[in-house]
Amino acid sequence: MLTKKDVRDPLLFLAWAVSATALFGSLFFSEVLKYEPCTLCWYERMALYPLFILLGIAIIRKDYFISLYSMVFSIIGAALSLYHYGIQKLPALQGSSLACGRTPCTDEYINWFGFITIPFLAFIAFLLIFIFSLIIWKKNKEVRWF
Repeated sequence: MLTKKDVRDPLLFLAWAVSATALFGSLFFSEVLKYEPCTLCWYERMALYPLFILLGIAIIRKDYFISLYSMVFSIIGAALSLYHYGIQKLPALQGSSLACGRTPCTDEYINWFGFITIPFLAFIAFLLIFIFSLIIWKKNKEVRWF
């Protein structure tokens, strides 16, 4: 009898790998390249760093129900990143930005191809984590506990 392969393990690992890449990428930008994070960058990190730990523990324990929590963290992080990206790229939002301390939120340390900035990279990471977590969450509903 053929059974469907459980895709939750690889998706959970992919979500964790994205969070690990984003975490070490943010540390590389700030600690190696000495880019000082603005206030919004710190808020984005507050949504990202717990994901690395939570998803890592979930992989070890095979806890697929973590997907609900990772979706919440990734939605918050994605919203912050999207707002931050808007502040950088849309002149209409630049006046409404938060007081960002020593480093303005409009600073673009990187600007690859004219649109890829650090908040854009963070948004993509949060979006991928959300998509992987959503698929895991939907697969959890298919699993029946007897």
